[in-house]
Amino acid sequence: MMASRSKMSTKRKFVADGVFYAELNELLTRELAEDGYAGVEVRTTPHRTEIIIRATKTQNVLGEKGQRIRELTSVVQKRFDFADGAVELYAERVQNRGLCAQAQAESLKFKLLAGLAVRRACYGVVRFVMEASAKGCEVIVSGKLRGQRAKAMKFGDGYMIKTGHASQVYTDMAVRHVAMRQGMIGIRVSIMLPHDPKGINGPKIPLDDVVTILEPKEEPSPESILQAQQAAEAAAAAAQAAALQQQLLAQQAAAAPPAAAPVDPAMNAGF
Repeated sequence: MMASRSKMSTKRKFVADGVFYAELNELLTRELAEDGYAGVEVRTTPHRTEIIIRATKTQNVLGEKGQRIRELTSVVQKRFDFADGAVELYAERVQNRGLCAQAQAESLKFKLLAGLAVRRACYGVVRFVMEASAKGCEVIVSGKLRGQRAKAMKFGDGYMIKTGHASQVYTDMAVRHVAMRQGMIGIRVSIMLPHDPKGINGPKIPLDDVVTILEPKEEPSPESILQAQQAAEAAAAAAQAAALQQQLLAQQAAAAPPAAAPVDPAMNAGF
């Protein structure tokens, strides 16, 4: 599939890239669920394809002496018909897992599988996210939580944008399915990221409705302006008077007669 990608049309190439990413993400989600899998990024270069796996426990992703990452590389290479050395897998640590919706969804999934109460598990996730400097958080759990009747429970805190372009830029969302004994339970975690000018913990783009009011500059009083003008005029007058005085001294020095040469007394004595 990957070898013939250069010969296909643009439309088919986009479809093939989407299918490749979806299947790769599903494989890594199932394989690295316990290691804090938080997404994958595919970078295509002319010589090879680089796959960056984001996770909270990168050491578990790499395995002992890099054995596990080599096994994953071999599986991806054989499944998608890559040539030898044409694909490389890397592991990248998530800087702030409190702002990663996929990591929090996996954490909530394993809490529910361990038998923790739904309210306690969800409030724990919301509190952890808000302590990580998030603007807002929302957790929705739906399914047969208690009894045979299915229902949905929503837990939230802070500020959450649901519509517009800002929701696509600022909101990180993840969905997981938990196979419980009583049936399948759905989890959706949404996190409103903070604004970060450096782009590390959140988007660089500021929100449209955020208005920054600057402090007004101090306007000088009319009395101070008048005093400054008077001081400037006095200084200019003093400088002009000094220049005139220097000019007069120079003219007087030029008009004075030259001094007589001193007479040698020896010459007057006739020697």
